[in-house]
Amino acid sequence: MMTRIDAADLSQRLGQQAEAVCRHYLSNGRKQGNYWQVGDVRNAPGRSMFVRLTGPASGKGAAGKWTDGQSGEHGDLLDVIRESLGLSDFTDVAEEARRFLSLPQLDLVPEAKTRRSAPAPSGSSEAAERLWRMSHPIRGSLAGTYLRARGLTDLRSTDSLRFHPDCYYRPEGEGPTETWPALIAKVTDLDGKLTGVHRTWLARDGSGKAPLDPARKAMGDLLGHAVGFGRAQDIMAAGEGIETVLSLRQILPKMPMISALSAGHLSAILFPADLRRLYIIRDNDPAGDGARDSLIARALEVGIEAITLSPILGDFNDDLMGPGLNALRAQVRVQLAPEDVSRFLALR
Repeated sequence: MMTRIDAADLSQRLGQQAEAVCRHYLSNGRKQGNYWQVGDVRNAPGRSMFVRLTGPASGKGAAGKWTDGQSGEHGDLLDVIRESLGLSDFTDVAEEARRFLSLPQLDLVPEAKTRRSAPAPSGSSEAAERLWRMSHPIRGSLAGTYLRARGLTDLRSTDSLRFHPDCYYRPEGEGPTETWPALIAKVTDLDGKLTGVHRTWLARDGSGKAPLDPARKAMGDLLGHAVGFGRAQDIMAAGEGIETVLSLRQILPKMPMISALSAGHLSAILFPADLRRLYIIRDNDPAGDGARDSLIARALEVGIEAITLSPILGDFNDDLMGPGLNALRAQVRVQLAPEDVSRFLALR
């Protein structure tokens, strides 16, 4: 007689033997306390993925649930079997699970026969999308605390920023994977479609960045894309860092702006079809000069006016935190096109 079973039941039974499942299908990993640690769900060597070995049968913290801190992937032990063996049909996954658990022949309920979607590849746009969905609005969060500590109090049109309370951090070299609160920024293309995310790990009190090196990492498809603040129009400003761009928005709150996240990516941004004037938010260093020169040349080739906005100090957040808001406003006012002063500049 066949045993009638659904996917949830099968997953729970595997969870009861989570350590044995991991030793068999994730043999390149090892036990670390109440977790099994391995490179990824496909059994690569490393320490990015954690499988919970103990816990309740279902719900939050259930045994057998796993998360990949590098990619944002997560799932259960059925996903482990499928991905580690390269199976595509859930019937085959269930049969392998039955064999491992030494169960009699299974009669899968109809919904269990439906193929389950595979986890997104590590570092992909799909993984970035998943991390973005797992994050929360910044209002009332440590991300908001962090931004205010950088002098950024006007946060209108910042829907592209979210907060994750326990974002995984995998060191570049040796060392265990950790969890830290993080500011999550959505990277989008010109149509507003998410292509990646940028993570800034934060101190646990939100007073600054976490003591990590580096404390920022991006994932997904970034080239040509950016973190947007406001809808692009005929005029737009583009800069490197999120904090630098948000510093300018304290005095130009209605001007659409984008953060390209680095000098290299700034020089490669894609131009909106209606753009006719581009303000280049320059960082005061050789990389910033190179990005400025490249953008000016590219803009001129397609008939876009390019105007450089230069800080007093290293960048505009330094200006905001040092000389202050009024000095920042005075510094930028004389660099704007006259018609844009009345259109965009906040007088107080």
